[in-house]
Amino acid sequence: DGTVLGIGSRMLHRLRTVLERDFGEQTGAALQEAGYAAGDELYDGFTGWLAARTGVHDPAELDARHLSDVLGEFFRGLGWGHLRVERVGPGGLELESDDWAEADPQAHTFTPACHVTAGLLAGFLGRLAEQDVAVMELECRSRNDERCRFLAGSPETLQAVYDAVSAGRDYRDVLAG
Repeated sequence: DGTVLGIGSRMLHRLRTVLERDFGEQTGAALQEAGYAAGDELYDGFTGWLAARTGVHDPAELDARHLSDVLGEFFRGLGWGHLRVERVGPGGLELESDDWAEADPQAHTFTPACHVTAGLLAGFLGRLAEQDVAVMELECRSRNDERCRFLAGSPETLQAVYDAVSAGRDYRDVLAG
C-alpha cells in the first residue's frame, strides 16, 4: 500500500547476521531484492515529503543542483544517516555516507554488506530517473572502510564498472567516458 515504516539499524544488522548464518551466499541477493521493493515504496513517501517540504510536486521537476541536499535531508530525516550525492560522468551517481544505518562497523565483513541499501537505492533512484538503475556498493563501514560508497547507473554501466574494478581499474575511468 506504499506505507513507509521506520525500522532500526539493529534490526537490519541482526537480519543480515541471521540470514548469513542460515543461507550463506544467497543472503545478499535476498536482502537486495527486499530493499528494491522498499525503495519503490520509499519513493512514494519521498514524493509526498518533497511536495510538503519544497512545494515541488513532481520529483522530475527537482533541480539536479539540489539533489544531494534534498536526498541528504530526506534520508537523514528517516534515520538512515548523512548521504551525499555527486554526479560522476554523464551516467553515474556516487552516493556516500560516513554514518549509514545499515553498516555495522563491528561486523568486520570481507565484502560490502549494505545489501538492503543497494536494493533500496536501485528501486528509489529507478523511480526517480524513470528507468532501470543498478546500484553497487564499493566501500562499506561493515568492512572497516571509512564510509559507505555506492555507485548508481544503468545496469550496463554498472556491469562495466564491476568488470573494471574486478580487473583492478578505477571505477571513475569507466564513468568518465
